Amino acid sequence: MLKTKDPKIYQLIKDEEKRQREVLEMIPSENYTSSDVLEALGTVLNNKYSEGYPKKRYYQGNAVVDEVEILAEERAKKLFNVPYVNVQPLSGSVMNLAVYFALLEPLKGKIMGLSLAFGGHLTHGQPQSSSGKFFKSTLFTLGKDGKFDFDTIEKQALKERPDIIVCGFTAYPRIIDFKKFGEIADKAGAYLLADVSHIAGLIVAGVHPSPVAYAHIVTTTTHKTLRGPRGALIMVTNKGIKKDPDLPKKIDSAIIPGLQGGPHDNQTAAIAVSLLEASKPAFKKYGKQIVANSKALARELLKYGFDLVSGGSDNHLILIDLRNKDVSGAVAALALETAGIVVNKNGVPFDTLPPFYPSGIRLGTPAITTRGLKEKEMEKVAKWMNEAVEESKKYKLPSEKEVRTKAFKEFKTQIPQNKKLLKIAKEVKKLTSRFPLP
Repeated sequence: MLKTKDPKIYQLIKDEEKRQREVLEMIPSENYTSSDVLEALGTVLNNKYSEGYPKKRYYQGNAVVDEVEILAEERAKKLFNVPYVNVQPLSGSVMNLAVYFALLEPLKGKIMGLSLAFGGHLTHGQPQSSSGKFFKSTLFTLGKDGKFDFDTIEKQALKERPDIIVCGFTAYPRIIDFKKFGEIADKAGAYLLADVSHIAGLIVAGVHPSPVAYAHIVTTTTHKTLRGPRGALIMVTNKGIKKDPDLPKKIDSAIIPGLQGGPHDNQTAAIAVSLLEASKPAFKKYGKQIVANSKALARELLKYGFDLVSGGSDNHLILIDLRNKDVSGAVAALALETAGIVVNKNGVPFDTLPPFYPSGIRLGTPAITTRGLKEKEMEKVAKWMNEAVEESKKYKLPSEKEVRTKAFKEFKTQIPQNKKLLKIAKEVKKLTSRFPLP
């Protein structure tokens, strides 16, 4: 047993179990898988190499693995209503890079995506990532209201003529108008890549529109709101196949031999399990509750004077600009963690602070909804958040960037000892004890 053979790792795992059990996990990209998903991850499928695709492998002994992968593909096709799915990408970054490798010529092809500073993702053409280094990119921003300015986006697309327009976001709290993005992509002669990693579960649950009718390619990670293991899917729509019948083959080749060798077969099995779970009526109820909780929490936070980017939330995510509270997002996130509420520091539109010490925090309701919390509990959560942020005001960062770094290092030892924050953490622990992990 692990407990006796490697007690250090065993204890660290138990420590993490305790942490997850006792806090409100509110980072919107995190969630809890079911025990069935975890069971599939920890099987002998981990022992197999299966380079290639079902019925066409480079190694022998893949008859069973072929059936696992085919089952995952068929479940994904049915769930998202698409004709083609690749279930092998090991992560979200790999899935998007595979699409670029399939469609673009290095150093010449152009990607157009939302700027990271406005809620985009590194893999959507940011200059710091491989998507911005191997390919050209042009980045669009949000309007002053924190929402899409489609007139400006369309003008930029027609001027820049990108090969791929990416509509997918990590910190956008509103409904995405995929139809409008599709129209812009068509006018610009571009492929539309809809990265729905954050909202895939909401789409399946019917509480967010699907991009399948408007995008050529849809990508998603399999955790987050989909509540599966860490992994990813690349899907080609009927519109995509109509534009390029060879698109599925190009993507398959981009994954292997382009970017990966053998897929993780235990991961594929766990994805298949989560896709089956997502097809059940209970999952639709779950998705609706995520949004209901997010909207309820947003309403309560507004009562406490929090400045919510775009004014609220239509999905699972809330982005808070703390500048009106005169608090750094880095300090607030640390204070909230001490209070038992785990969010992440995050930049906000038109932020004037550096990424590591941004002006905002990002939070969401997928994980706490998995535990069973509902609208009534959101009142308590908002109250605790307000108390924690108010307490964090005493840890004000100096304005000078050089001093700010030093000051934050000092606060990282002071804040976890704050008695008021630790008192909130005890109250949070009482609440979480009523809502056990899956």
